[in-house]
Amino acid sequence: MATAIKRVEPAENEFLAGLEAKTKQPSPFFRVMANRPEVLKNFPPLYGAIVGPGSVDRRLKEAVYLAVSFANRCAFCTAAHLAGGKKCGLTDDEIGAVREESDAGFGESERAALSYARELARTANATASRDELRAHFSDEQIVEITLVAAMANFTNRFNNGLDIQP
Repeated sequence: MATAIKRVEPAENEFLAGLEAKTKQPSPFFRVMANRPEVLKNFPPLYGAIVGPGSVDRRLKEAVYLAVSFANRCAFCTAAHLAGGKKCGLTDDEIGAVREESDAGFGESERAALSYARELARTANATASRDELRAHFSDEQIVEITLVAAMANFTNRFNNGLDIQP
């Protein structure tokens, strides 16, 4: 049986304690990442810069994050982003469509972004769907969508690789 990775306690890391005080709940993700304190300190600003306000609306960002997390079967990220997606206006039907990869109910531009995100998750290349984005999005938006998909892949692999569950 594999030994679980240590979860750092807030009493052992002041930055972790501050993060959990802000979110008002323990975070297994942050507690495991706290094994590398410098990474933990730098992760929230990077994450916020990618998934926070930008040229792509938050609703689409959450749909992209979910598309990647479903493709990678990441239970932790899926649970976290289901709540975030609903908060940003994704309906249960839309979330189901993202899960089933039918993308029913989404517009052409959103379907292009979701297809691209899934292909990027599966191939790390996405040549088949990248050009379709150009018909709908600016360079800045394409980079932002790619960053969201890349961040989802990063957190999915961190959580799945270390068996971090919701």
